Amino acid sequence: MKAFRSMLIILLVAALGIFGAQWLGQESVRSLGEVIVRAGGHDYIATLPQAVLALLIAALLLWLLWTLVSAPFRTWARYRRKQGRARLIDGLQALDGGQWLRAEKLLQSAATEKEARPIALVAAMRAAESRDDSAAAGQHLQQLGTAEPTLHALHSAERWLQQDKPLEAITALDVPGIQPLPPRGVSLRTDALARAGRAEEAYGQLGALRQQQALPPNAIAALETRLALQMLDEASDVNVLAARWEVLPKTLRVSPDAVARYAQRAVALNWNDVALRVIEQTLDSQWDEALVTLYGELPVEKLDSRRASAQRWLQSHPSSPALLLTLARLANGQGQWTQSEEFLHRAIAQGAGPDAWEMLGEGFATQGDDALARQCLLNAVRQRRNHAPLPLNRRDLRQQIQDQAVAEDRDEHGFPRLKE
Repeated sequence: MKAFRSMLIILLVAALGIFGAQWLGQESVRSLGEVIVRAGGHDYIATLPQAVLALLIAALLLWLLWTLVSAPFRTWARYRRKQGRARLIDGLQALDGGQWLRAEKLLQSAATEKEARPIALVAAMRAAESRDDSAAAGQHLQQLGTAEPTLHALHSAERWLQQDKPLEAITALDVPGIQPLPPRGVSLRTDALARAGRAEEAYGQLGALRQQQALPPNAIAALETRLALQMLDEASDVNVLAARWEVLPKTLRVSPDAVARYAQRAVALNWNDVALRVIEQTLDSQWDEALVTLYGELPVEKLDSRRASAQRWLQSHPSSPALLLTLARLANGQGQWTQSEEFLHRAIAQGAGPDAWEMLGEGFATQGDDALARQCLLNAVRQRRNHAPLPLNRRDLRQQIQDQAVAEDRDEHGFPRLKE
């Protein structure tokens, strides 16, 4: 098929040449114009089409001459590119095989070729880092700056982050000449902003991360949660805290972890009413043991109203060890040790663990009963070591049965809860 195509092209060219020669030999062609070239006292006259054809033939001859003259240089350049690519491939294979020094030498040699230079320098830097030669890695990185500024910025930022210097990483990525950043650059900058305590700016880059698909969806979701919690922790006043809380997605605002961070920061900013209210609203809609524990531990007054809310929750969650422990803590804060002790015994019977034993021991110590205090603290230690606690001999059989007995667990509408 190729031979037939070549023969057809040759025949067409020959036919065009014959018809063209006949046309150029006709007298009517002179009507298109003549070209006169005067050189050495002689005049050379040709028709305009003949002159154009002569120029084309001269240009073709010059191109053929230039091709012949430059052929050795092109052949040498192709040979060098081929050798450079071969060294690049061998260097990458050596790097993958753990032959760090050999890989670095091959990649340094491959970096002499312009096309392979950026990737060869990056791989050589990796090889130097793998053999713990920071000086050589720094030299390769410096050379990368002239070869490929964007790659230089990315790897510079990566090295700064490894040294826990996020501000330097941000500076390296904010160079105007490399904007807009590629997906990896956006990811590195987000990490650097978060480490620098600028979570709100980092949170603002989540849209770019999603659009560029810089991270898997589950990783972006985890990053969004982490940045949102950090953003709440970094709020400088109640107005900033409220604004940042409002911009969070609704699904995140009902998360117990986010509610806990919001409440803790609100208490730190003396916004106690809001902190208590957001926890109460969350616990009314969804129960969380860690959140009810935080509700009892917050350094906030209003012990009466907090205990009233906890007593209301006890009707729906009678077997919650965290709630019983919270009630014990609130009763103790009100100076009602007897009721606090009752709640602590119930909490221990429901599996509250070492924290309840420690609180019980502290209460007995406050009451001057050192023997019981020591036994409670010893039980706390034993439970942390996964050993069974020793009997306290403080409660009779009837009281022990009452501690372990749990009323039917009902929801806020009075219906029994289904056991999972």
